[in-house]
Amino acid sequence: MERLGTLRRNKMRVTGAVAVSAVLALSAVGCGGGDDDKGSGGDGVTIGFLGDLTGENSGIVIPPKQGAQLAIDAYNATNPKVKITLKTYDSQGKGEQAVPLAKQAITKDKVVGMIGPAFSGESAQADPVLEEGKIPNISASATNAALSSNGWKFFHRMVANDNVQGAGVGTFIATTLKAKNVFIINDQSEYGKPLSQTVKAAAEKGGAKVTEDAIDPTASDYSAAVNKAKAAKPDAIFFAGYYAAGGKLIKQLREAGVKGRFLSGDGSLDKGLSAGAGGTNADGSLIACPCLIDPTGKAGEASKKFAEQYKAKFNAEPAIYSAEGYDAATAFIEAIKAGNTTAEKINEYLKTIDVAGVSKQIKFGANGDPAAEDVYIYEVKGGTLPLLGKASEAKVS
Repeated sequence: MERLGTLRRNKMRVTGAVAVSAVLALSAVGCGGGDDDKGSGGDGVTIGFLGDLTGENSGIVIPPKQGAQLAIDAYNATNPKVKITLKTYDSQGKGEQAVPLAKQAITKDKVVGMIGPAFSGESAQADPVLEEGKIPNISASATNAALSSNGWKFFHRMVANDNVQGAGVGTFIATTLKAKNVFIINDQSEYGKPLSQTVKAAAEKGGAKVTEDAIDPTASDYSAAVNKAKAAKPDAIFFAGYYAAGGKLIKQLREAGVKGRFLSGDGSLDKGLSAGAGGTNADGSLIACPCLIDPTGKAGEASKKFAEQYKAKFNAEPAIYSAEGYDAATAFIEAIKAGNTTAEKINEYLKTIDVAGVSKQIKFGANGDPAAEDVYIYEVKGGTLPLLGKASEAKVS
């Protein structure tokens, strides 16, 4: 994902499921970062979490932060030789804030690993700082495909990139929905623009006619794009952007009488989409994500147990990237359990990690992308987002 103007996202995990006590409220998070585990004591290391924790799209970053906290708290509860402190850095999804925070994490806080950055735009700006500092980083949510083409040695992510996501949802639109007339709108971000193009290519390959436009997500009036969509009379509308703008877009489309099925990518997989759309306007919308949200255990026992532990700790159902945040923390935990406590040794370990996570197998390619490339489809139903299944298998009413 990316932040409006310079953002982008992506995902992570642990070996099997670990029992965890339902204690410990989340520490307050400030722009400069906060310590979420004060009780390390003795020998310990610090892992950072960098992303939008108070901005308008924080709803897709707080869940992976909580997932990471769950994994680290469970590990520390075993009284290991080396405890982990999770230190948060609130970038609000802005690259200009992420860069100095990354520098602070390296020089002042001496982190040995970073979970994040969360969005693609801030990743493009802050990852070079982490690379130069030789700090292994695992994003739970940054999906821009270009991030893994830079030759970075310390970059990793827990989610499939936008080329994979776009191909999956574009094919779904053309083959499962059988849409012949598709209208695609992007938010002009480093997340939205490339995602829109991969969706377009896959939809056209499937035989659909595609019309395109773009919006400024910071604006309040999207009438130019809405009127163009109305004239196109699409069967399906795909929005490549984040839920804050996506909700407003749905509301304006429906008020203008545009009836095509609304779809979006992982940046819109949040209850805020329905809230922004007003009432039931978003119901029936389909959201694609290379992430797994599975509170019912549809995908297996590990994800079900994770959901139970997450709810016990945070009094909330798992949400977007919470499992990937857990898996990202798990990767670091496994490295530390294996005796690696310096950044470079942890990074070497990540080259060979191959353990079961709760969202997928934790294993990275040479470019830092995850070996697993599943894309899932979710449906908006009155503020809930039930899982329909993998994009290649999901059935839609």
